[in-house]
Parts: sequence; structure tokens; C-alpha cells
Amino acid sequence: MPLLVVGISVLVLLLLMTRLRLNGFAALLLVAVGVALVQGIPVATIPDVLSEGIGDQIGDTMLTIGLGAMVGRVMGDAGAAQRIAGKLLDAFGPRWVQVAMVVTSMLIGVTMFYEVAFVIIVPIAFTLVRVTGAKLLWVGLPMSIALSTMHSFLPPHPGPTAVAATFHASVGLTLFYGLFVAVPAGALIALTWPRLPFVARLTPAVPKGLVSDREFTDEEMPGLGWSLFVALFPVVLIVAAAVTDMAASGDSPFLHVVAFVGSAPIALLLTLCLAVWAFGPRIGRSLSDVGASCGSAAQAMAMILLVIGAGGAFKNVLVEGGISDYIKDVTDGWSISPIVLAWLVAVILRIALGSATVAVVTASGVALPLLAGSGVHPEVMVLAVACGSIAFSHVNDPGFWLFKEYFNLSVIEAIKVRTSYTTVLAVLGLGGVLVVEWGLDVLSV
Repeated sequence: MPLLVVGISVLVLLLLMTRLRLNGFAALLLVAVGVALVQGIPVATIPDVLSEGIGDQIGDTMLTIGLGAMVGRVMGDAGAAQRIAGKLLDAFGPRWVQVAMVVTSMLIGVTMFYEVAFVIIVPIAFTLVRVTGAKLLWVGLPMSIALSTMHSFLPPHPGPTAVAATFHASVGLTLFYGLFVAVPAGALIALTWPRLPFVARLTPAVPKGLVSDREFTDEEMPGLGWSLFVALFPVVLIVAAAVTDMAASGDSPFLHVVAFVGSAPIALLLTLCLAVWAFGPRIGRSLSDVGASCGSAAQAMAMILLVIGAGGAFKNVLVEGGISDYIKDVTDGWSISPIVLAWLVAVILRIALGSATVAVVTASGVALPLLAGSGVHPEVMVLAVACGSIAFSHVNDPGFWLFKEYFNLSVIEAIKVRTSYTTVLAVLGLGGVLVVEWGLDVLSV
């Protein structure tokens, strides 16, 4: 049974990494090969399946994470991250530092991918940890939870946008309705989870090489205006491209240029050039000093990228092994509410495959025939699928490894923290979606 294979593979992976202390990259590849053999993927094609999975995942994330880490390190070495962190503390106070992270993350995360927003904001979180003496998860976890919520629940992120096209739903209305679900659910979990005993007792340290350990004086730091301008520069470019894409149509050269400049890798590359120009003199007298700063960030990212790539290989083996098709066939005959079915199929696929995008696209295909004549608003169906796709993030999700490595957690600790919060978010999301559908029905009477 395919789902049994998934369960056993996860247990074997946990055994390799916890009891045998095997490196995450090697362990993921070993388990991926084992699953490929069990699922009947031809031996000759297994290397290609692994390479394709690694290539797809690394291709999506390497430029974003690598450039984002360099921007963050340059800002940290110049004192810009400390300047922004200090102003956040002045505005909210040390007691409300978590609220500051949630507000910042939600505003940036509405249009930015989880990984992109993560690498932009995390240097500020690391700096706040150093300045306030707070625990890493106390500051960083609300940021990650808020970003996860916005990325998984709302368009123009890829999963919800793809499902909106399948259901012929309005992207604008989906975003509008989704905010009533995402903001309260995300804020509630973001402010609750760091206080739970099993999270509060964890005390990971900030990973080495990703942020400067230097304490700057006020005179040594750049001004707040330049610090915010550089930090928000990629946000403005990416948001402008997303808004233009939704508001304009056609095939003009201007739209192509906007899309190019607003793509995450190009936006971050331009931001890195801006950061080097603006802050380079504060780091050292020559470009080699700035290069050393970027190089240290790249070295710190190397193992993180390898592990994320191996997670992509594992995910691809599960897809190529026919597990998504199996789940779709099993759930086709279920006779339950279209909203609950769409959510549940997305949850099952998320557990089995790890990829939120694959989960939402496949679940939408299962639920699409039920939408016609059901009376359910298509925008609500989009939100139901999107909420389900965030559940049970674990070892077959490349985002799980990004979270684990940046927050310096063991596999078991990351499962306790991330898997639990994503699952509760999915359940709260389903409740919110049902309330939204009920409200729309009442208003239409």
C-alpha cells in the first residue's frame, strides 16, 4: 500500500538521522532510493528521478536563498539589520517584539514566497535575539508562522493561484476572503506557539555565519532611511510585479520587463548590488572585504541547500512512484461536503508528498467535479484546498529543512515545532473557511 510505504520511509529517515546520526543529505537520498525501488521505479531511471527532484528544488530555491543570505549578511555586517531591529524595539518595546515580527512578516508575506520573505526578515530576527537576549524561537517562530500562513492560504502565491484558475475563482475575492481567515489564524498561532512548554524549553543558538556578532554603536550604523530602503527594495519590486500581473494583460515589452525585474532572484540580485553600494564602505575599504562577507554567508548556506535539494529528491520519488495518483483514485468515490473533501485530500497529499503545490493542484482536480451544482463559492473552495496544503509539514517537505537548519533544531525538535503548528493552522483554516461560506450564504439570502 503506497501510504504504508510513505509511513515506513519517514520512520526509517528518522531512525537514520536520530539514532545513527547520519547527515540529513545522505539520509534523505538513501531513503529516496529505497522508496523508488519499492514503488517499482526502474533502476536505470532512479538517478534521473533523484537529479530531477534536486534540480527542481535547488533551481527554485538556490538563487533566492543564496542571494537573500548575502543581502542579510551585508546588512548585518554594516549595522543596517541592527538599526532596523533597534527601531522595531523602540516602536513596540521588548515586551511586544513578537507582535512586531508578526506584523512585519504578514505585511511582507502577503505577496512574497515563504523562502524569499524568510531570508529577508530572518537577519532582523537574529539581530533582535542578540540585542534583547531573548530565545531564538521566541522571536523567530512568530515570523515563520506568519509567513507560512500567508504563503499557503493566499494568492498571488503559486498554490492558491493555480487552484483559483482550476475553479475559475476570482483571485481578488479569494485574497479578500482569505485575509479574514489567514490573519486571525496566523496571529493566534504565532503568538501562542512559542509559549507552549514543549517549544519554550528549546534553546537553539543562532547558526554561525548567517549574521554578524558585532555590536554597533549608533554612530557606526547607517541611517534608518537607507536601512529600510535596502530591506524593502526587493519587496517593492516583487509586489509591483505581482500587482501588474493581476491588473494588466497583454504582451507588451513593459510587462516583460516588470516581470523580469520583479522575479525573486533578479530582485534580490539588484538588492545585493544596492546593499554593496550603500553599505560596502561600512564593511571595509575594498570590495574584497564585502566579498568576504558574502562568502561567509554562502559557506553557511551550503549544507542547508544540500539538505533542501535532497528533500526535493525524496518528494520527486514519491510523485514519480504514483502515490499522488493512488490517493486521487481512492478519494474519488468519497461522498462528503465538497469543502471538507477538498481540504482532506489536500491534507493527505501533503502528508504523503510533502509538496504543498502538488497537494493543492491534485486536490483541486479531485474536488472540481463536486463544485458544479454544490452552491459552494469557488473562492471558498480555493481557500479550503489551500488551508489543507499547509498541514503536517515534515521530513518530505523541503521547507521543513529550511526551517530546521535556520533555527538550528534537531529533526525531532523541528517535527515537534513545525509539524504541530502547520497542522493546527490547517485545522483553524478549515474552520475559518466554513465560517466564511456560512457568512456568504447568509448575505446572499
